[in-house]
Amino acid sequence: MTELARFWPPFGLTLTTPRLVLRPIRDEEIPAAAGAALSGIHEPGRSPFSRPWAEAPAAELGPNMAQWYWRCRGTMSPQEWTLLLGIWHEGEFIGCQDIEAKDFATLKTVSTGSWLRQSVHGRGLGTEMRAAVALYAFDWLGAEVAESEAAAWNRQSLGVSRSLGYELNGITRVNWGGKLHEAQRVRLTPATFNRPAWQLNVEGHEATAKYLGIGQPGGDTASPRR
Repeated sequence: MTELARFWPPFGLTLTTPRLVLRPIRDEEIPAAAGAALSGIHEPGRSPFSRPWAEAPAAELGPNMAQWYWRCRGTMSPQEWTLLLGIWHEGEFIGCQDIEAKDFATLKTVSTGSWLRQSVHGRGLGTEMRAAVALYAFDWLGAEVAESEAAAWNRQSLGVSRSLGYELNGITRVNWGGKLHEAQRVRLTPATFNRPAWQLNVEGHEATAKYLGIGQPGGDTASPRR
């Protein structure tokens, strides 16, 4: 455990897949996160996000991202939390995968969102990082449902969802950045999850779960549920 993780336990959390490392973003890594976002995430004017944050001017994007990271940390509680996990591939920061929940003790439901710099699109890394948080949610946190959504036109994101076993869960009309979109909701359960062939390696889970007020599946704080 790092010294800082003694005071904010999620800083000790690390998820490792065959190609990726996922862990909370520290302050000294914010410039790398902003640089990845500024390198391009999506086609100009074609934002796949509910808020077009990646289209902010370069002078504003970094400060906006820093404020968002600090806000998520500062408001985290057992009743409502968001884990913002940076994604590293071959030592390079390439994106972010978040996992969040409200009233998790009762609902056992998480929702996820993510972004990747355009230069690494098309390599299956988006699928790998979403699989990582699904494994963590189901096997370690004891979640029973994982939800997500994407613009109905966002074939790439919905393709990742389909490949992992998400089922369609309704379409809703939304106002994203002042524009009307149809958003496709998707839903995953342990029964429908197309598990990857690889195993997820997890470090720092016990302290993080305790901080979030999450009891372990079967009462065992050392082993994940399978």
